[in-house]
This record gives sequence, structure tokens and C-alpha cells, in this order.
Amino acid sequence: MRELFIYYRSRTDRSAEVAGRVVEFQARLVAQHPALQARLLCRPEVSDGSQTWMETYSINAMHSPDHAEGMTTELQQAIEREAAVLRPCIDGERHTEVFVPCAW
Repeated sequence: MRELFIYYRSRTDRSAEVAGRVVEFQARLVAQHPALQARLLCRPEVSDGSQTWMETYSINAMHSPDHAEGMTTELQQAIEREAAVLRPCIDGERHTEVFVPCAW
């Protein structure tokens, strides 16, 4: 069951803008894909005026047997299309890591 962890940095003076944009596009994604579980996290520490953000995405397989493998390539691409609104707000690139559960 593939899960996505996407991290990036932004200046702290753009924190409200980053949070607002992510919450908005995650809500759209969840409305379009009801089995999708999306979260937004940030590190509490500030370093050199920047903050690290983390978006997480997983599928609730109980609500969607069609997504037994977890995050599909198509859904990952939809997330990236939506996240394009962050380009002016973040420093550098978004980094995507894929993990799978190894214990239950």
C-alpha cells in the first residue's frame, strides 16, 4: 500500500499562504477521491527564516477496494498538478518519498 510523503521549505513570512493553498487543494483532492487521506504538517523549528512542510497522502482501503495498492501513479500526478499553486510560495523543489507499511 503505497503512501506519499512530500516535503519542502518556505520562508516563515509565507506560512499562512502555504497552509491556505495546501488546505484548499487537499480539500479538492479529497472531494474528488473520497478514499484519499491527506494531511499537512510542519516542523515547529524555524531555521534561517525558513520552515519545513510535509504533506502526507494515503488511501483508506476499507473505503475503496479499487485502491488496494494505495497511491496510484494517476493520483500522484493529480496531487502534483494541484500542488503547482505552491511554486511561488516555496523555496526550491518539492521532494516526494514513497513508503509502504512493513508491519501491522
